[in-house]
Amino acid sequence: IASCLVGSEMCIRDRNMTLKPAHLLAALIVSASLPAMAQNLAVVNGKPIPSSRADVMIKQMTSQGQQDTPELRAMVKDELINREILIQEADKLGLGTNADVKNQIEIARQSILIRALVADYLKKNPVKDADIKAEYDRFKAQASDKEYHARHILVEKEDEAKAIIAKLKGGAKFEDLAKASSKDPGSAANGGDLDWASPASFVKPFSDAMVALKKGELSETPVKTQFGYHIIKLDDVRTAKIPTLEEVKPQIAESLQQKKLQAFQQQLRSKAKIQ
Repeated sequence: IASCLVGSEMCIRDRNMTLKPAHLLAALIVSASLPAMAQNLAVVNGKPIPSSRADVMIKQMTSQGQQDTPELRAMVKDELINREILIQEADKLGLGTNADVKNQIEIARQSILIRALVADYLKKNPVKDADIKAEYDRFKAQASDKEYHARHILVEKEDEAKAIIAKLKGGAKFEDLAKASSKDPGSAANGGDLDWASPASFVKPFSDAMVALKKGELSETPVKTQFGYHIIKLDDVRTAKIPTLEEVKPQIAESLQQKKLQAFQQQLRSKAKIQ
């Protein structure tokens, strides 16, 4: 293959075949446009939809369990084309200048950037296995060797609590009085049932009174906490089963991540000038 430049004309000669200058120019234009076309999923009314936009959407969908298939990609392409058609119409009507719409767009923009910031921070500041192990060891050291199944009735005034204790001693059923009188929305409907829990799950005055009871016993006097006055009945006690590190590792990791993010946010806030 030989090439030659004659005056202002270029030719490429392969044996007896000659490509004329006009044909060469057209071929060069087509070849130059191919990479740009490959970057676009489609072009709607002259406006391109970049393929990278489809990649982002497919990545989101596959992260939620969907399979990356030709059918999924065709669906995403169709969806993005429909969106582009609709957004062009919205722009034509000037809806983007509406104050409410602008505020919603800004809130969406903030949410996306904050998610990106969080992901970037956690990537640079990951929770280490040693941190998880240390947190687990602290949890294990604080955990009680027993679990308690208790019920309670919560009221606002001490006199009211004393009156309920008197009724219980007179033979009234604890569950019925809890449903009728307890101010605790989480347990009243279940007859005051607090389910199985360790003493650390409750505020100290409550847990101290609870562990002092024997199975089947009722607190003789009202127990005061910041929530009001409690009448406690201990249904049962059992040996606590402490979960293994592997069983609680995801929960501990998530908790430590949240603590890191809260500290990061507080650090940024402390440096911010707020008027």
